[in-house]
Amino acid sequence: MAAVMFLVREVLLCVALFWFVRWIGRRVAGGGRRPPPGPRGFPVVGALPLLGRAPHVSLARMAERYGPVMGLRLGSSDVVVASSPEAARVFLKTLDAAFADRPVDAAPIRLAYEGQDMVFAPYGPKWKLLRKLCNLHMLGAGALNAWGPYRREEVGRMLQGMLSASGEGKPVAVAATLIYTIANMIGQVILSRRVFEEQGSESNEFKDMVVELMTLAGQFNIGDFIPAVAWLDLQGLEGEMRRVHKRFDKVLERMVEEHEATRKERRGRSDLLDIFMERQSALPAAAAEEEKLTPDNIKALLLNLFTAGTDTSTGTIEWAMAEMLLNPTILRRAQAEMDVVVGRNRRLEESDIPNLPYLRAICKESFRKHPSTPLNLPRLSTQACEVGGYYIPPNTKLLVNIWAIGRSPKVWASPLEFDPDRFMPGGPGAKVDPTGNDFELIPFGAGRRICAGVRMGVVLVQYMLGSLIHAFDWELPEGAKLDMAETFGIALQKTAPVLAVVKPRLALNVYEG
Repeated sequence: MAAVMFLVREVLLCVALFWFVRWIGRRVAGGGRRPPPGPRGFPVVGALPLLGRAPHVSLARMAERYGPVMGLRLGSSDVVVASSPEAARVFLKTLDAAFADRPVDAAPIRLAYEGQDMVFAPYGPKWKLLRKLCNLHMLGAGALNAWGPYRREEVGRMLQGMLSASGEGKPVAVAATLIYTIANMIGQVILSRRVFEEQGSESNEFKDMVVELMTLAGQFNIGDFIPAVAWLDLQGLEGEMRRVHKRFDKVLERMVEEHEATRKERRGRSDLLDIFMERQSALPAAAAEEEKLTPDNIKALLLNLFTAGTDTSTGTIEWAMAEMLLNPTILRRAQAEMDVVVGRNRRLEESDIPNLPYLRAICKESFRKHPSTPLNLPRLSTQACEVGGYYIPPNTKLLVNIWAIGRSPKVWASPLEFDPDRFMPGGPGAKVDPTGNDFELIPFGAGRRICAGVRMGVVLVQYMLGSLIHAFDWELPEGAKLDMAETFGIALQKTAPVLAVVKPRLALNVYEG
């Protein structure tokens, strides 16, 4: 017994000595400068237990006490959290270059082919190439305009399917319908074909895979912050990531193989996957490595485009529909605006959107209250810097709490209300834009690591949400209640999906065109 007590005492002494030496080392490295204020946390694990199941909410509450630039120790990692527009501007604009990298955590390793994608790749030549290719051929303004006909075609199919469900008295599952539609849009651009011919078990399985991947990728994994115990996989997250990755890898391998088999049929009309594959095989042997794409680069890019491209836009639209089901006057006002501008004898077109300020205001309000990425994807500092008089050491992880900025009463009046009028002409947010220049509203992030699909996201949300509002009247099934609970992940999921009964409000021949 005495020997056991002696051993316990020695272990505790070693732990205490370790943390004391670490604290002294940090003070010396910082030249005695002040670190950002924040919760003390616990030995070894730091503030990890304080995050709970909704880290975006927990961190927002902590920021109310410690301020908009807050420091935390999560395991062995230094973390700084920005929770105001001013703090976000400093980190994502003034210090953008210093925070351009991503941490090498389990999610990019297990899910994104060891960070070979556009989202998690280290900042450098290969990342710039991936971004350039996607912007040039799919996500940039010119490319986005070029595949407008695919958007129109797939939205038309969506409306026809919803009309059929209405005639059969079936409720519409909003998220499943949207993911099916957007996946087919993206498939037409990347693969020259639709991914799913019918909405059903295959598309629903894909939706579940997307949601699971986005949820897993956003979790705070203990092994990322305490590397010594990573091998234990205490939360089981890495095992789940491997399982989901294998499922996606099979799907992506099949896509690439089928696409390669039909290459001759597409002569003279290359799609995005053709362009990716040319970078793998057609470049001269002397080309620099950063100019070539590996098979993992290609699959990782497909993973980015099919998951982030479908899930984030779907979430924003679903949240907006949920808010309007709770506030039918907003829905009716949007429909009245569309009846004046569009009428009921044709479909809403993307060219109508500049003439629909209330629709655009609804989209911005959904971006504000329900940002697709509540905590901007983490960045990593490559050098020491100072913010607001606080010392930020190198290798510090940066989190920008976009959710907290959107819910802050210091930024927005009555922030918990869903009020599109705040973004209407004459309102306080009339000139605020969600594409990364106005830090009160940065649903896609900002700076050089802003979401590459920001233009696509805005277009899809405006056009698809507008089409849903214009084409149908919406109500909950009889006796149903709307659950507005959130599930945390990279994307902020609605825990209970929206099921709604729709009734056509346009001339029936409109749904056929």
